[in-house]
Amino acid sequence: MNDKYYVPFAERKIDFQYRNGLKEIVDNGDIVYTQMEEYEKHIFGIMYKFDLRNGFPVITERDIATPNIKNGVNRSIFSQCLGELCGFLNGARTQAELESFGCFWWKKWVTKEKCNKRELEEGDLGPGSYGPAWTNFPMSNGEFFNQIDVVLQQIRENPKLKTHRVSNWIPYYTPRISGMIQKVVVVPCHGDFDIHINTDTGFLDLVHIQRSADYPVGLPANIIQYAALTFMLAQVTGYMPGKLIYFIDDAHYYTPTQDEAVKGLLDVKPERFPTVIINPDIKHIQDFRPNDFEVKDYFPQSGRFVIKTPI
Repeated sequence: MNDKYYVPFAERKIDFQYRNGLKEIVDNGDIVYTQMEEYEKHIFGIMYKFDLRNGFPVITERDIATPNIKNGVNRSIFSQCLGELCGFLNGARTQAELESFGCFWWKKWVTKEKCNKRELEEGDLGPGSYGPAWTNFPMSNGEFFNQIDVVLQQIRENPKLKTHRVSNWIPYYTPRISGMIQKVVVVPCHGDFDIHINTDTGFLDLVHIQRSADYPVGLPANIIQYAALTFMLAQVTGYMPGKLIYFIDDAHYYTPTQDEAVKGLLDVKPERFPTVIINPDIKHIQDFRPNDFEVKDYFPQSGRFVIKTPI
């Protein structure tokens, strides 16, 4: 995808959807005490509509996309979340596999203690995690189903269908009840999506449904992932990326842990969304890597700062 796809930078409209959602939680959210042993302020039901021609939806309230090089590797949030997405599209389910794709933030969720509780090896996200659900969904005959490959084939063969759907929810790996052992270290928070093709206009739209969103920390990365996925799917199927429609079930932040960060995010005015150029030579979705995405025209209004999570 080149620069000509986007509305010229100076003509892009500043997008306030992320900011408005956060303000809605602050003003109208309910406070509950969670299983994380932390208070959480949340609301149910937020929806965004991003016209991707208006810029790639990377928040500018803080810097999450400027390269952050450590030991020769880009560890910006932008690069790492793309590494995670590329890993999941290739079925990655271990910390080591995800790090090989450039995502380095899973260590604290796959400790020996957490994995032992689920009868998993240390470093294993489990068979109920994102990568296995997308690419190795278990079937009753003992075989496995690759949802990504199948949905791409269906788009190519029958683009007008309304059943281009992928789910990351494997129900019998997720319960926490007596008599069952949960087989996933973090029950998937995102990853259910529908793809819609308009064969008349040539645009591909993606509708994403997120079960749970840590608004200051995880959500900005997740929005990047599903915007990128829209571009990736469009490129490998021969369409143009159109809109990303994004639903959030439980949108929240942790209080008082994240109160200062939330105030900081609301104290700055967002800038126009940047341009992201994607390597046009990639023809297979499993071949994308973070360095195939180049960020331009990115003007974050605040620097890098760490936002804490309860874990």
